[in-house]
Amino acid sequence: MASSLVRSISRSLRTVTAARLMSNVPENTVYGGPKPQNPNQRVTLTQLMQKHKKREAITVVTAYDYPSAVHVDTAGIDVCLVGDSASMVVHGHDTTLPISLDEMLVHCRAVARGAKRPLLVGDLPFGSYESTTIQAVDSAVRVLKEGGMDAIKLEGGSPSRITAARSIVEAGIAVMGHVGLTPQAISVLGGFRPQGRNIASAVKVVETAMALQEAGCFSVVLECVPPPVSAAATSALHIPTIGIELALSAVDRFCFTLFEVLVYHDLLGMMQHPHHAKVTPKFCKQYAQVGEVINKALLEYKEEVSKHSFPGPSHSPYKISSNDLDGFLSELQKLGLDEAASAAAASAEKMESSASLSSQ
Repeated sequence: MASSLVRSISRSLRTVTAARLMSNVPENTVYGGPKPQNPNQRVTLTQLMQKHKKREAITVVTAYDYPSAVHVDTAGIDVCLVGDSASMVVHGHDTTLPISLDEMLVHCRAVARGAKRPLLVGDLPFGSYESTTIQAVDSAVRVLKEGGMDAIKLEGGSPSRITAARSIVEAGIAVMGHVGLTPQAISVLGGFRPQGRNIASAVKVVETAMALQEAGCFSVVLECVPPPVSAAATSALHIPTIGIELALSAVDRFCFTLFEVLVYHDLLGMMQHPHHAKVTPKFCKQYAQVGEVINKALLEYKEEVSKHSFPGPSHSPYKISSNDLDGFLSELQKLGLDEAASAAAASAEKMESSASLSSQ
């Protein structure tokens, strides 16, 4: 009996061992456990906070579609923000107010398909989170589930918006705050005006940033505020600040860790039209003049088409054999399409002549 029990236990152990060998779930983890990070995997909040702790700068760039997302991804940018600035730089509006949540979700999905490495943050557009905390949470959930984002960003520091931020965090969604110049509030601010330029406004920027941190935000945008105010707010927080026009002297002196975010179209110098030049932020550094290259290419295309130099033989790779061409011309003539047959024959002769010249 004892030997029978031993054999039974042995078989059970072999079965358990075999099950473990066939499983892709490590024995000492729950739901697979955390996987080691590598450069080809998505940047996480944990990694960002580690960089913040080490006082390493973090890069943030906006993207609004698949091509721009691929470029941001290829460059190794840490955070990709799908901003409601798409309302202006993509849709041509004068403010960020007109863009809807459904439109933002289209941009989010396109970016999510193109950017596999950066942490993806989607803006909650104006009108999608102000009414109630239920509306705010529902909108945030859509940005993650339908938009493929990792986190959301919302603007403002009024009590209701701080409450909205807290509710979204409590729903299990990472939130990025935004104080200073909040473009969605231009109706109240009287336009795109810098904030924190007097005592009351400067104190409000700092207090609002702290309130957003208390609500659970993992970072806070400080947009268009004076460097001393940025420095004070960043010093008061233990989460990263996102710089839009933050002076580097503040970083160097106090060893602050901050994000520096620029709009994709602005930093590449894509907008060459006088209207766009007028609304391009003064604080933006242009690292290229891509717009000039695009304009030059389009003008060259227009000129070549006008002169009939494009398309040429090298851009017409599709061939038909001589026998098939003769048969084709014969069939056209049988159908009474003599002019069509003549046009086809002339085209073939021209292509043959051009090919002969190019080979010489």
